[in-house]
Amino acid sequence: MTAEPQRREFLLAKGWVQAAVLVVLFGFFVLGLLAYRAYTDSAPLPQRVVTPEGRLVFTEEDILAGQGIFLRNGLMQYGSVFGHGAYLGPDYTADYLRRSALFVRERLGGEQDASAAMRTVKDFQTNRYDPATGTLVFSAEQAAAFEQLAAHYHATFSVPTTEKGLRPSAIPDPADTRRLTAFFAWTAWAASARRPGLEYSYTNNWPPEPRVGNGPTGAMVVWSMLSLIALLGGIGLLMAAFGRWNFLGWHARDQQTVSFHPPGKVSLTPSQRACAGFFLVMAVLFLLQALLGGATQHYRAELTSFFGFNLATLLPFNLARTWHVQLSLLWVATSYLAAGIFLAPMVAGHEPRGQHWLAYALLGALVVVVFGSLAGEFAGIHGWTPSTWFGNQGFEYLDLGRFWQVLLSLGLLFWVGLLLRVLRRRLRTEHPGNMPWMFFYSALAIPAFYAVGLLARPTSHFTLTDFWRFWVVHLWVEDFLELFTTLMVAYIFVLLGVVSERVALRVIYLDIILYSAGGVIGTMHHLYFSGTPVEHMALGAFFSAAEVIPLTFLTVEAWSFLRLGHAQHAKSPTPFPHRWAILFLVSVGFWNFLGAGIFGFLINLPIVSYYEIGTALTANHGHAAMMGVYGMLAVGLAMFALRYLVPEDRWSERAAKLSFWSLNLGLAWMVFANLFPLGVLQLHESVTHGYYEARQLDFLTSERVELLEWLRLPGDAVFIVGGVLPLVLLCWRGVRHGLRRAAPTEPVLAPLFTHVEHAVEPEQSQP
Repeated sequence: MTAEPQRREFLLAKGWVQAAVLVVLFGFFVLGLLAYRAYTDSAPLPQRVVTPEGRLVFTEEDILAGQGIFLRNGLMQYGSVFGHGAYLGPDYTADYLRRSALFVRERLGGEQDASAAMRTVKDFQTNRYDPATGTLVFSAEQAAAFEQLAAHYHATFSVPTTEKGLRPSAIPDPADTRRLTAFFAWTAWAASARRPGLEYSYTNNWPPEPRVGNGPTGAMVVWSMLSLIALLGGIGLLMAAFGRWNFLGWHARDQQTVSFHPPGKVSLTPSQRACAGFFLVMAVLFLLQALLGGATQHYRAELTSFFGFNLATLLPFNLARTWHVQLSLLWVATSYLAAGIFLAPMVAGHEPRGQHWLAYALLGALVVVVFGSLAGEFAGIHGWTPSTWFGNQGFEYLDLGRFWQVLLSLGLLFWVGLLLRVLRRRLRTEHPGNMPWMFFYSALAIPAFYAVGLLARPTSHFTLTDFWRFWVVHLWVEDFLELFTTLMVAYIFVLLGVVSERVALRVIYLDIILYSAGGVIGTMHHLYFSGTPVEHMALGAFFSAAEVIPLTFLTVEAWSFLRLGHAQHAKSPTPFPHRWAILFLVSVGFWNFLGAGIFGFLINLPIVSYYEIGTALTANHGHAAMMGVYGMLAVGLAMFALRYLVPEDRWSERAAKLSFWSLNLGLAWMVFANLFPLGVLQLHESVTHGYYEARQLDFLTSERVELLEWLRLPGDAVFIVGGVLPLVLLCWRGVRHGLRRAAPTEPVLAPLFTHVEHAVEPEQSQP
């Protein structure tokens, strides 16, 4: 019998594992409690809404049907409810609340009647919902306002023109627009009616609307203050700890010499060569996403014209934005899948036979899911199919039909199976806490937490669907993709010989502890005003502030790493082949701190979010964090792999350089010439004149905003022409020339990309 291979011991002290497990378990325990509270104490869905005389206004079925119409027609990618969605159309919670409040006040005496304002506030704040019967009583004035607004929204959505950026006659059926109005009316009721026994509404008094008495709550101010204390105190404690103890110890490699293997001398496995196809698909999807981003932004410069062409007849704003947002996840995920397949044989030291055919099967399935889901969204928004299975589910970031969502989840699980097929022999020889196992755990978390999005159902209570949707938007993206990102970057640095495996593992555990300490419970910062209890706002604010702490630490440590990398490059007797890949990784650190850290913290404070949610400052954070962190990393990973996939005589340093500078400068232009100043203008409008005014088309198409939109055009051009197109060229060369490239005739030099001379493990220095 063959002896069982001996496992390598854990490279760190056991306290690292214990700390990581405790922090993660604590975070999900609290998140579980908050899930329970969301189900038991969210804004109720009344079974019947009636007048004081008992006449039926609308039912629970009408609310849920209206919610389905809102989602299926892509209106969450045009406007928003509870502040969540897109930013061209109005927020329909705030829109309905303002219009109904004005109607009720007019009915009660008008602007000239001094008591009408007080009576209007009392009318909207009084909670007439009876949980025993499931009946909500509207006042006679509110019931009359509903009838008027049903006619208003029918006229809005049935207009046979593209004057608002939607397709002509977007929702022509009066019964459908009436149900849609019922959904808007329920969100406005939840935003104004006071919770039983409390002095604030189900949405913590959001939106700010003095006509119904909505203003900032005490909890909002207090938790904003405590969030600042958590941030400043956490950064101070972290800097003190790292000043006292050398946790990482990567200066111990300063005295070593690294020899970089020429890319042409590194043999690739068949599955690694198959990654060229993944990166080409990634680049094409990236190009489509960038073009669609330019189109959506142009709607604010010319609402009914795209350089003379009426774009909304074919590509209305909500369809363009649906595709833009969906593709941002898909092209980044494609790069991550390829990077995992590319690195797995280097981690394992071998590759099983036939692995490349399975990789090609995954690529083919991915292409089917991507373009099938895009076609379904097109059909759904154009009204060709009412099916949310194959059409459009309509949730922002989860727009793809449920059938495609299930297939994508299964595809991600299949990808984990591919990695396991390569890694299993190596895993048997490693302690479950070492890097190979961490690589596998982080990969497994990707399909697991994406699949949680299946709990967000278009036919369920909107607050609860939003709760599960943000598990994908926040936990999947900001925690578990972040973890997988750390693992891949750490392994690249180990393979390049720049840091030891022990140091890399220490960084990984530190990343898990610091990100999980704030990021898991911090998910709730998305749900301040969605109808959840106040503890979601309190804990979400406090722990999301802690998310900035690891970003600050990693930014400081990045300078230490850069100094080390420069020293290694200077001592290496062979040229360093990954300058642009590493620079993309460096840019990730910059955008992580700016986009996720500074811009994210700016809008996460409850008192700021109260006036800001759903404005351009949200888009500013989204672009700087999503493209700046995950997008730049996806391109950096592609550059790393393409350096081996593209033959030396076909590689272009000029194209890589142009792509790096154009993507970063173009993104900076978007942020500082357009999104940030526009967001500040919108925030000022919201605080000064009202949130309703800040979200109206009249403001968004004003001369000041139009000027900012035209100022963005050069940045978009630089980003697309100088940034994306050279990347497409390099990826095409990887397919055109790399797949035909024969394996080198010389023997393989090493299973790594570098050779480290006189390698010495760094001394441990722990507190």
